[in-house]
This record gives sequence, C-alpha cells and structure tokens, in this order.
Amino acid sequence: LRLHFLSHSWHGGLDYSESAMTEAVTTEKYFNDFFLLVKYHKSHLSEGITSFEKFGDAELTLANSLQNCQLTVHSALCDSFDTPTAMRSLKSVVSDSYTYLSARKTPNIRLLVKVGVYVTDILAVFGVINKSETIGFRSGSAGDSATSSEEAALPFVRCLSQFRDEVRGAAREAKAASILQACDNLRDTVLPELGVRLEDRDPGEPAVFKIDDKETLLREKKQREEEQVRKEKEKAEKAEAKARAAREKLEKGKTNPLEMFRTDQYSAWDEQGLPTLDKEGKPVTQSQQKKLKKLQAAQDKLHKAYLQHISDIEI
Repeated sequence: LRLHFLSHSWHGGLDYSESAMTEAVTTEKYFNDFFLLVKYHKSHLSEGITSFEKFGDAELTLANSLQNCQLTVHSALCDSFDTPTAMRSLKSVVSDSYTYLSARKTPNIRLLVKVGVYVTDILAVFGVINKSETIGFRSGSAGDSATSSEEAALPFVRCLSQFRDEVRGAAREAKAASILQACDNLRDTVLPELGVRLEDRDPGEPAVFKIDDKETLLREKKQREEEQVRKEKEKAEKAEAKARAAREKLEKGKTNPLEMFRTDQYSAWDEQGLPTLDKEGKPVTQSQQKKLKKLQAAQDKLHKAYLQHISDIEI
C-alpha cells in the first residue's frame, strides 16, 4: 500500500482501481528482483584492494545515473514532498543498472552495491523497507537474525549452484534428458521450498541464485503452474476446434458439386448441375449464375478433399 501511496502526490486523489494496485505489486517485485540480483553479485565481492576496479565508460554512465537520481530525489522531496517524481527516479536508476549488467558480464560490484544501498535507503525513508538490512527488503521474520541466516546460507547455496551448473553443462553435452529434468526440478520445486530462487542464463554462464522469501517463491510457483494449466487447456481447446472444423469441412465435402443445386428451389439445370430455371420456371439471371458458379467451385474443392480423405483411409 505504501508503494501505491508513493505513486500519488500527498495532496492529490488516490486511484484504488485494481490496475493501480497491480502496478504497486509489480513495482515491489521490480525493486525486490533488483535487490536480490545485487546481493548475488555482492556475494562474489572479493576482499582487499583487488575488489576496487577502474571505471570504464559503462561504469561512468551508471555512476552519473546514480548521481542524477540522488539530485532528482533530493529536489523532489524539497518540492512539497513530490514522491511520484522520486519513485520514477529510483526506477530509472534501477533500469540503468539492468542495462549496465546486460553489457557487462563481470560488473563493478562495488558500484552496483552503491546503487542498491541508495535505493534501499530512500525506500526505508519512505517506510517501504524495514531497515534491518543494508540492501533490499527483509528476507526473514526477525531482522538481524534473518540477515545472518542469509549470509550463513550463501556459501552453501553458491556451492550447490556451481555443482548444478557443472552437472547441467555435462548433461547438455551428453543430451541426458533425465538429468536435465532433475536439474530443472531442483530449480523449480526443491529450492523454492527452501527460499532460494535460481535463474538460469545463457549456456556456459553460471546461474544466478538469490535468497528470497519462501512464501513469495511458492506463490510464484503456483501462479506458473496455473498458467501452464491454462495454456494446456487453451491448446487443447484450439486443437479440438481445429479438429471439429476439419470434420465439418469433410462432412460438407460429401455433397457432389453436380448435385448441390438439385433442390426444390429450381426446376431445370444444365449439364454442369447449375440451375437454369427457378421453381416458378423463370430463367436464372446472369448475376445469380455467376454467384452459383462460385459456390459450386468452392464445393468442388471440398468434395475433392473429401474423396482424397476416403482414398487415404482405404489405403
């Protein structure tokens, strides 16, 4: 709700529509996914002087984006506490961070952490985050103990993820489907139960692991399963509709085009089966003849398809 309130000016009206609330939930997930990604990279941060890397153009771009965000947020909060502008600026620097990460497979982790810490601090000021962690939302139910539990779990999760990467890579080379399925099951079923999110990347790149809220992961898992069921149902319905249309087409093709107009609507026909006189004995007009020829040509195609189908069955 706080994220929803922050998207509106304090002196303006509030939009309580379902779409507005959905947007607030999406915003929370957007920030949370970013925080988890920063934590993943932070877990690879080495100690000592080697962890300080020289800035390149990409790093300078992100650093400038962070500085602009800081200035914009400060200016917005000084301007009658303009939280919508401040929130847009936070989203912008997160978006720029994703752009930076997509361009750099080995990012400057300290710069990335700096962005994560700043975004966390501002959201904490807004009351969105309970500031029990340096970066991101609280991952457990008890502040510092949750943080220490996450830090204690990270080395084990890293080892498991690396082992899975190696097994999955070997299975891909050997085309061992059952082993790949077991790797997917670990990612989709086992680890979410333990509050661990695992995201595979391009072949050859290590998976990204994140310590996340167990209930959130299980809820997302349930949504994926429901979506899969929906898609399978939709696919089955489309297949049934296609099969039904094919059956109806074959049924319609049973009629010989030479016989299709021999009804009580007409009283005379030519050698092609086209009506020449209507039921009252009046000549069929040229425009009607043209229309009937077109219908007969379409029926001829259907009839030939029907005969071919019968022939294929007999063979």
